[in-house]
Amino acid sequence: MPRPGGDPALRRAAGARPGRLGSGRRSSRGGGVGRLDKRFVALLVVAAAPPAVEGIVLDVFGFRAADGLAPQVSAVWPYDTYHDLRWLFVYHDSWSTFAIGLVGLVLFRASLTTALVLLAWPRQVPRPSLRWLGGRTLALTAVIVVVVSPWAALSIAASVVALSWLLLASLLPLFLLAPFLQRAAVVGTWWRGLPSIELVGWSLLNIVVLTVSGALVWSVPIGWTAPVAAIAGAINGLLWQRTVFSAVLPRRPVHWARVPAAPLAILLAFIVPVVVQPALAALPGRSGKPPAIALLDRPLPPTVRHAVIFVAGNGSVYDGQPPVDPNVQWFSYRGLDAQGKSLPFGARDTFRSIESSVALLNTQVELLHRRTGRPVAVVGQSEGAIVARTYLAARPHSPVDLLAMFSPLINAGRSYYPPPGVSGWGVAAGWELRAIFGLADVIAMSGIGPEEPFVRSILDNAPFYRNDLMCPVPGVRIVAFLPTTTATEAPPGKYAGVPVFEMPAVHGGLLTQPVIQERLLNFLEGAPVSKSESDYTLLQDVAAAWQAPPLAVGINPVWRGERLPDPAFTGRVCQG
Repeated sequence: MPRPGGDPALRRAAGARPGRLGSGRRSSRGGGVGRLDKRFVALLVVAAAPPAVEGIVLDVFGFRAADGLAPQVSAVWPYDTYHDLRWLFVYHDSWSTFAIGLVGLVLFRASLTTALVLLAWPRQVPRPSLRWLGGRTLALTAVIVVVVSPWAALSIAASVVALSWLLLASLLPLFLLAPFLQRAAVVGTWWRGLPSIELVGWSLLNIVVLTVSGALVWSVPIGWTAPVAAIAGAINGLLWQRTVFSAVLPRRPVHWARVPAAPLAILLAFIVPVVVQPALAALPGRSGKPPAIALLDRPLPPTVRHAVIFVAGNGSVYDGQPPVDPNVQWFSYRGLDAQGKSLPFGARDTFRSIESSVALLNTQVELLHRRTGRPVAVVGQSEGAIVARTYLAARPHSPVDLLAMFSPLINAGRSYYPPPGVSGWGVAAGWELRAIFGLADVIAMSGIGPEEPFVRSILDNAPFYRNDLMCPVPGVRIVAFLPTTTATEAPPGKYAGVPVFEMPAVHGGLLTQPVIQERLLNFLEGAPVSKSESDYTLLQDVAAAWQAPPLAVGINPVWRGERLPDPAFTGRVCQG
């Protein structure tokens, strides 16, 4: 049974004199209570001040989309580092600014962590010296930056393509590692043995606190961000106190005390980014055969007066089998044969620039219109929705007057990284993403990566996809069918200027559902279609803490967006 505070390294670091940096003994005359109160108040102040400062800065700039991040400034490891790295990965425009920012990040984080640990230290155990704890925390901060950086980079990828799968992949390893890393600041042998059940419980509570506080900070009006963030920071101080207490004074013996459990957990967590691509291969639309959709498998009702072209999503396949109704056609990412029929295509054929897909869609729409003599309705899913909406923006007088978008990428292009060999905003994040997806591609051989032409098209034309994707088009009826996971893919705000039909589902999982197919036919027949889920806005709010901060449109010269409206500051799209 280990003694309280029995870590040999901590006993040596504390020194022989109990009065060093604060006595471990309580005064018999009650003076210890006063000292405890002062230290406790100091802990709450130190934990509350940084979130309040960040809240003030965000309010001054009106940066509403990033409000939910403020409470994480003083969060318990590793969420504080995750907060720092997301800001750094988005807001650096060269390798030199990244290096300076990284050094500043490590120094700031190590200093704040040292102060919080010292103030949270239980009085039953002599505190280690400031010199020992500061040096150790500085080294461990550098280690944790390396450990957390792949998932911070994945959060950047999630903000580029607006996919909840990538956001989840960036968070799950943190949730796994948190109980292990929370011991690192206070226990010399933190890397051995399993964390206690108390540490696991405080870690889970930490996730809840950061999620709820992020939602509250975003929900309050400008001017209240700093006070609410300060309260959330004070709660972080309480969590620091309980976490340090649980680590220094464990109630039970450490299980697997000789096993390097933390390195094994880190190794397991590092596998997650590598398996992202194989996991994506199992998503809807990637099964190797076309989806079973009534629109394609049976004749259109006689009340539908349009010809319909279906544009599938990224990674989809088409075997060349034409739809049952001659007025319905698959869009082919390979084009048409000599007879004007859609060519079969595989998953890699969808990895093309949006501009080239728009050119193919224009040709196929025109031929379908001439062949049938009907106006054309486009049904696009995921990448197909992006292609169809871009087509309407580029060709406002086309034969298309109906557009149904399924699982469109809401508010995509919120981050940026330049092409290889070019400096610019997010250059370090881009190279880390190339390393992660390059390693994953060795296993999956999928061809998916941060330089896929479709992704690069979003990066280069982000202002349109951030502000105009979900906006009306004159002369065109539009509806967007949104799975509820879409609510977690963008910061809170109003991101639709067209009718939406919201329904519980995952990305790409709507179109095969019978109720959705019925609503699609209603839309093609001319009926209004819309439906809001009451929990959609709530999901937006609770995801606010875990989004990467958007890159302001006006500062990226690639976007030439100095005078464009930015949803990151307005919380709205379609602002003209």
